[in-house]
Amino acid sequence: SPVAETFRVIQGAMSEEYVRATQGVFQFELSGDDGGTWYIDLKTKGGSAGVGKPPVTADVVMSMSSADFVKMFTGKLKPIVAFMSGKLSVKSDTVLAMSLEKML
Repeated sequence: SPVAETFRVIQGAMSEEYVRATQGVFQFELSGDDGGTWYIDLKTKGGSAGVGKPPVTADVVMSMSSADFVKMFTGKLKPIVAFMSGKLSVKSDTVLAMSLEKML
């Protein structure tokens, strides 16, 4: 699926540098095809990403459609545009959420 493939790419792009620089855990609540709960952990050593709730409590919870998620992580939709247009809703730390853009 496009969502699972996107998370595989994210997992492959993880580095200690991203983890050190970000220090955040992101939970995604995706609607539509391949929807559900997914996460990116950029706090725990080595980092991780995948399906389900994160292994530790999320610092940020983002809600959006799975189609927009894939567009965002393939560079076709800027996070700030998604946020401002209401396609992306962020609970908790918005500043930390925007730090995720470095990974895109």
